[in-house]
Amino acid sequence: MAEYDYDVIVIGSGPAGEGAALNAAKNGRRVAVIEEQDTVGGNCTHKGTIPSKALRHSVKQIIEFNTNPMFRDIGEPRWFSFPKVLRRAEKVISNQVMLRTNFYARNRIDVFFGRATFVEKGVVQVKSTKGEPEHLRGKNVIIATGSSPWCPDDIDFKHPRIYNSDSILKLNHTPRTMVIYGAGVIGCEYASIFSGLGVKVDLIDNRDRLLSFLDVEISDSLSYHLRNNAVKIRHNEEYASVVGDDKGVMMELKSGKRIRADAFLWCAGRSGNTKGLGLENIGLSANSRGQLEVDDHYRTSAEGVYAVGDVIGWPSLASAALDQGRAASSDLLSGDDFRYINEVPTGIYTIPEISSVGKTEEELTEERVPYEVGQAFFKDTARAQISGEPVGMLKILFHRDTFEILGIHCFGDQASEIIHIGQAIMRQEGAANTIKYFVNTTFNYPTMAEAYRVAAIAGLNRVINL
Repeated sequence: MAEYDYDVIVIGSGPAGEGAALNAAKNGRRVAVIEEQDTVGGNCTHKGTIPSKALRHSVKQIIEFNTNPMFRDIGEPRWFSFPKVLRRAEKVISNQVMLRTNFYARNRIDVFFGRATFVEKGVVQVKSTKGEPEHLRGKNVIIATGSSPWCPDDIDFKHPRIYNSDSILKLNHTPRTMVIYGAGVIGCEYASIFSGLGVKVDLIDNRDRLLSFLDVEISDSLSYHLRNNAVKIRHNEEYASVVGDDKGVMMELKSGKRIRADAFLWCAGRSGNTKGLGLENIGLSANSRGQLEVDDHYRTSAEGVYAVGDVIGWPSLASAALDQGRAASSDLLSGDDFRYINEVPTGIYTIPEISSVGKTEEELTEERVPYEVGQAFFKDTARAQISGEPVGMLKILFHRDTFEILGIHCFGDQASEIIHIGQAIMRQEGAANTIKYFVNTTFNYPTMAEAYRVAAIAGLNRVINL
């Protein structure tokens, strides 16, 4: 059996693992990465963030073609099959794999493809489908194995019409009707994608409003636009049974309702990928959702073992996972650039998309903070009128007395890009972090960025005369 020695062993090559491995390698450490799949990139590249966002982009283009009067000179509206749209996503995945493979090669990082299992402290076995198992020894190990859809035992996910948020990427036809169970971020994103393809979607939510962690006004806007695209949203519902047959799927709810559709998509929760890791051999155990507990330096209770990314739970975002990986790597290197990742902007790629950072109105009200609101509606901005994307708004929450920016919420085209302008100002110290920055700064015209100036003036007009 072959044995190798490393300074750092990283299990998983998604954003968290990549961030950890590259940071350690650039600081002169000998690094090994273990990836269970045949190519690098993790679930983010192959099953989650990249394919779903590539799908969304293609569907958004289809919607624009079918709704823009200018294109009627070219031809009648067109409907595209899901498999055809998926082929575009596969090209993006291929490009991402090639890019990330080059990252590891350039930084002299050894990549092992196979299943990782802890043998004992500091020793990880890699078992591939080809060849003998290999043992890797390392002083530090970073677990970055990600997560997978949590699937209840009473639903037959082997049925050809029943999918989860991973297997949906193997859908080889376009259903006319679909039930999506679970109205979290993933469920809402796929509801947008399939409704954009002309599928009639029933979105089942076990809560009383969509994405309750969002500002209420933003959540309400999402609900309106999903319904406007023929998505039937059913709140406060839970499934009793899901049964597939040759013609489709029948879901019965605990309220007594029965909904039949051509396909069923389960989007209710994810579990950390810790099964089969041999955690018991190093004195670790995962919680009921397969997640690992870490301290504020991403250290587990096992000496020399860190955990980052979706396998530790919140916030379960690729952006945060990359930074968590870098942070864990910095800690084991005793670097001075460590930071705990706790200020993360949300990026929700529905159609239109949503992004926010900081406090919501509800949180500020509960905390009794005297705040005011400045809003800019995209329909009133020249750039949105030019691009034909008038839906949406930018909302700035700021302190009435100090003018400090407390929260920024954006709904509409390019929201996940627009939010970072406000985020940069919020990160400034003292007087630099005030809403007055946007009034005293000249923005290019026409741009979506000028919505900050419009919102700032509107907000300041509520407390002072400009």
